Amino acid sequence: MSALVLVSSFGLGTAALTAQAADAPVAPSANAQRAQEALKKDAICTKCHDESETAPVLSIYQTKHGVKGDPKAPNCQSCHGASDKHVKGDPVTKVRVAPDVVFKKGAFKMSDDKERAGQCLTCHKDSKRNNWDGGKHDTSGVACNDCHKVHRPADKVLSKKTQTEVCYTCHKEQRADGKKISHHPLEEGKVACSDCHNPHGAAGPKLLKKNTVTETCYQCHAEKRGPFLFEHQPVTEDCANCHTPHGSNISPLLKSRAPFLCQDCHDGTHASGTPAGVNAAGFQGGLASKNAAGVAQFPSKNIVGRACMNCHSQVHGTNSPAGGYLQR
Repeated sequence: MSALVLVSSFGLGTAALTAQAADAPVAPSANAQRAQEALKKDAICTKCHDESETAPVLSIYQTKHGVKGDPKAPNCQSCHGASDKHVKGDPVTKVRVAPDVVFKKGAFKMSDDKERAGQCLTCHKDSKRNNWDGGKHDTSGVACNDCHKVHRPADKVLSKKTQTEVCYTCHKEQRADGKKISHHPLEEGKVACSDCHNPHGAAGPKLLKKNTVTETCYQCHAEKRGPFLFEHQPVTEDCANCHTPHGSNISPLLKSRAPFLCQDCHDGTHASGTPAGVNAAGFQGGLASKNAAGVAQFPSKNIVGRACMNCHSQVHGTNSPAGGYLQR
């Protein structure tokens, strides 16, 4: 009889175990436990700080910082500190004091920029931010939350279409340049400041992502990279010798018009033998020079009256065997 029961139990074992598993309580995963613990810690703060705040705080749960299913996501205390005296009041003075770290100016004095940035860098210290310490923004008293708004569902500085609004709050000259006729399409949302600059610090000048201006420009303007059989020295040195990257009223982003731009370097005699520098104002300007025979020499029309690029069109370099003068 017992053997029969054993066989019957064996035959029904799978179905019975499945039914038992469905009815049994499921043990919470480690991530779920962490999420519950984080929410309990948050509840200490959100009991008072809710959407009635001047700057609503609960919308942080619509951001990556508020995804409690991610074990790396912080809680309120991760950024603002334990802040026991703020929560319970100072036992000596019986007054509610400021949180350990204050990111926004309000009822309490805002914390030092180094302290605020330090809180963010405890998590966000990676290859993109290795050069923050000692960088231009760091030494200028800028902290992460001056640009980033972690409690808002959409952080403007992280979107190409709105990033310039944030950068332009300090960089007024660049805002004005962006309104000029010739400009990079920043306001059109096709290019962002961070495509060229690393605001968290860089080894190169002016917070550029690459080591030099030219390397940075080559990220997009690869056709100008070369190598060329005949190269134009100012091009290989620095694109900013001729171009102003944030905007110009001379296309394409030139610092001045030809021939004046070219004459910043080429101020000697032209192939025609007529001086281009001192003689540029012409005979009427009283600057016409005289040759050995005492005859006045007028400015070369090839220099003063026309653009140098009419002939020297390959200004960025050329591979033509006859291109020694960067001509067509």
